[in-house]
Amino acid sequence: MFVTKKHISRRAVVRGAGAAIALPFLDSMIPAQTPLKKAAAFPTRFTGIFVPHGMAPGYWVPEKTGEDFAFKPIMKPLEPFRDHTVIMSGLWSRSAEPPPGVTGADHWVAAAYLCAEKPKKTAGADIRDGTTIDQLIAQKIGQDNLLPSLQLGLEDPGANSSNCGEGYSCAYTNSISWMTPTKPLPMEINPQVVFERLFGDGATSEERAARRENDRSILDAVLQDAAHFKVQLGSSDRSRVDGYLEDVREIERRLEIAKKAASAAPATTVPYGVPSSFDEHIKLQFDLQALAFRGDITRVSTVLFARDLTARVYPESGTNTGFHAASHHAENPERIKDYAKINTYHIKCLAYLAEKLKSIQEGDGTLLDHSLILYGTNMGDSNQHLHYDVPHVLVGKASGQLQGGRHLAYPSKTVTTGNLLLSILDFYGIRLESIGDSAGRLSGLV
Repeated sequence: MFVTKKHISRRAVVRGAGAAIALPFLDSMIPAQTPLKKAAAFPTRFTGIFVPHGMAPGYWVPEKTGEDFAFKPIMKPLEPFRDHTVIMSGLWSRSAEPPPGVTGADHWVAAAYLCAEKPKKTAGADIRDGTTIDQLIAQKIGQDNLLPSLQLGLEDPGANSSNCGEGYSCAYTNSISWMTPTKPLPMEINPQVVFERLFGDGATSEERAARRENDRSILDAVLQDAAHFKVQLGSSDRSRVDGYLEDVREIERRLEIAKKAASAAPATTVPYGVPSSFDEHIKLQFDLQALAFRGDITRVSTVLFARDLTARVYPESGTNTGFHAASHHAENPERIKDYAKINTYHIKCLAYLAEKLKSIQEGDGTLLDHSLILYGTNMGDSNQHLHYDVPHVLVGKASGQLQGGRHLAYPSKTVTTGNLLLSILDFYGIRLESIGDSAGRLSGLV
């Protein structure tokens, strides 16, 4: 039991000119004489992550089902999080296939990932898909937050990473988050913009630019209010606030490095302020997401790792083969092995987020305990563009609702990803009869 003299609002914020920083959960936010478990009804955060082009066959599906399984090479980075991980094999991403008698889907249907619904074939303004589960969750648990949801990306929609065609609008590949069947939400790729959305408070773009130009931290604006606020806290809470603000400052420092690197390389193809290194870029985005979850600025996030047909190279993976080119391995064992390196690196990035959330204490658990991350794709065998036996992974305990440490295998081309999405909604108290192509809940998940 925690006994505190103060009962501070969970919505506590420290403010300054053009800045507002929401604070993490503190012991002082618990009313006196209240047991922690009863006081801290922590929300279950949600993150949906999409990566195109499937995974290398033979390198990700565990040989055994249930709890007695071993991680294959691609999934090996998740081994430290075994108790938080559920690997699902055999699922069918039927929504990524062209409707009967219609050609030209496949590479243009990332938007189907979180709604399990085939997009309408159109290159005009009359786009239509389905409302995605992140937005259904945001409607349920995110309306009182500064940001009901956060949409993050790693590739510029204006870059030549994908050539929209085959009669499908670019909207279907540019966003995996749809507020309504006709309203896709843009994925923000610039960490500086994300930072300002999280912590800015009414400052103009000119004022923000001037602050950065003068090397002033956003924390400079809130130091006086933060000092006044910390007077009423116990020593452990003061340390927690200091650590949180230091994390904010560290991200500012890394953003400044990215800005200077972009200034020194004017020929770069990435937008100004976006790190040219994918590794630094994704870590910044994930660190910002963790801060947003920690301060309860948002509870829902989506991340688009890459856009279909991307030729991006990931040097940290150990291969310089472009992503899409590597996915067409022609069944050559050496090329499959090469492709597995890219897939493994992407899972390492997922493990980075898991470690970040696990390192943040929240009540009697961690942010990872109080989160659910869905990571997946819409292809199985990318070489043949097959959409069954599709990789999906859940990481997190969903506030104790999900048992990790399992491999769930389903009959091939039988159970659609819609069943998984329907089951995920249950974790958030959203009971629907169906979503997209679902035919029921995913058996064995709960």
